[in-house]
Amino acid sequence: MEDVIEELRDCAETVPVALDLPDMDQIVEAEEVILIGLPYEFKQFELEVSDLVIGSLEPVTIADPSSHTYLPEVTAQAWNDGLPREYIPLCQSGADYYCVDEQGTVKFWCEEVITEQEWETVWHWARDVWMLS
Repeated sequence: MEDVIEELRDCAETVPVALDLPDMDQIVEAEEVILIGLPYEFKQFELEVSDLVIGSLEPVTIADPSSHTYLPEVTAQAWNDGLPREYIPLCQSGADYYCVDEQGTVKFWCEEVITEQEWETVWHWARDVWMLS
């Protein structure tokens, strides 16, 4: 995980207005809104690297409720779009979503179907997908 965090920080773009990292209270608040607990690795991802801007994909964030990437808002939209409620969106990609199941595995929901593509954790997804976007 530490190696991936370092790689992500190295390839992150410099932006005029930096994003904030959430604290645990904000994560708990987001979990209460969506009525699902985030898997451990997803929480760590939010706490460690959700302030980064990398490539064209924008993972969900928790620190700023007014952001278009705010987890509760993206989750409500994803579920409205048909994403099964046992999945938490990690990142919207057009009309599709990378999402996380309760074990912390990242899956790709495309054209209203969970595909066979999956990554063991959000860190594997970050290295294999987000960093290369």
